[in-house]
Amino acid sequence: MSEDKLGGRFTFPGTSLTVQRIGYGSMQLAGPGVWGPPKDPEGAVAVLREAVAAGVNHIDTADYYGPHLTNQIIRQALHPFPAGLVIVTKLGSRRAPDKSWPLAISPEDLTAGVHDNLRVLGLDALDIVNYRVMGSGHDPVEGSIAEQVTVLAELRREGLIRHIGLSNVTAAQIAEARAITDIVCVQNNYNLTYRHDDALIDDLARQGIAYVPFWPLGGFTPLQSSTLSDVAGRLGATPIQVALAWLLHRSPNILLIPGTSSVAHLRENLAAGQLSLSPQTLAELDGIAAAEMKH
Repeated sequence: MSEDKLGGRFTFPGTSLTVQRIGYGSMQLAGPGVWGPPKDPEGAVAVLREAVAAGVNHIDTADYYGPHLTNQIIRQALHPFPAGLVIVTKLGSRRAPDKSWPLAISPEDLTAGVHDNLRVLGLDALDIVNYRVMGSGHDPVEGSIAEQVTVLAELRREGLIRHIGLSNVTAAQIAEARAITDIVCVQNNYNLTYRHDDALIDDLARQGIAYVPFWPLGGFTPLQSSTLSDVAGRLGATPIQVALAWLLHRSPNILLIPGTSSVAHLRENLAAGQLSLSPQTLAELDGIAAAEMKH
């Protein structure tokens, strides 16, 4: 697969980091509940190697997946990392022995989290670190993030982090963070049926800042739509491919990080970059969210 088939390229603002617009999210490499090792460790390694061989050069992870396990698998599969591979990790939580996700947002927690990621991945510096605001589930809640962003900005000055992003945030929090340091990406909940960030995406696009939907396919409640299925049938594609292709068409600053533990599903996801959607088809798909809002 040639690299231009992965939805084209995007360069994070103010950086030399250029990625294919279809990347890979590692969360599903861990065991059930994002806890413990995968059922098929060799399969997990194979998925990562297949992704990179296909041209993927943007991998999303977190040291609290597993915990530590997805980063261990990424290192096992790909270290020494190929030139141009961008690994994006996130901070803001940790995993407790009862498998819960307590906050880890003090300066000490954030600093320790950066060092954990560096050690487990085998890196001297992290390409991009997202500060993940642990709100109410997967929706952002207002509140100052200045303290946490200031800590990350200091770690950046020390050379441990190259660039900073945000996750699960509001427009006000993005503005607050940008007054402290440069922000290169925002990772929020967004997909074909959940479109609360439409205005934010357009605003970030004008600034050249990447927007990365963290539930591009609906997350724990996968996208279900007869319209989506009908369009997929007409195009000879799967509903998943159409949903990913719609995101690529939605805005040039959208980057995708669909996750899977299956090489077959990975290939299906990557093929979405070659799917062309006509204006009429896009209008039909845009109608799905409008219909959902009426329910």
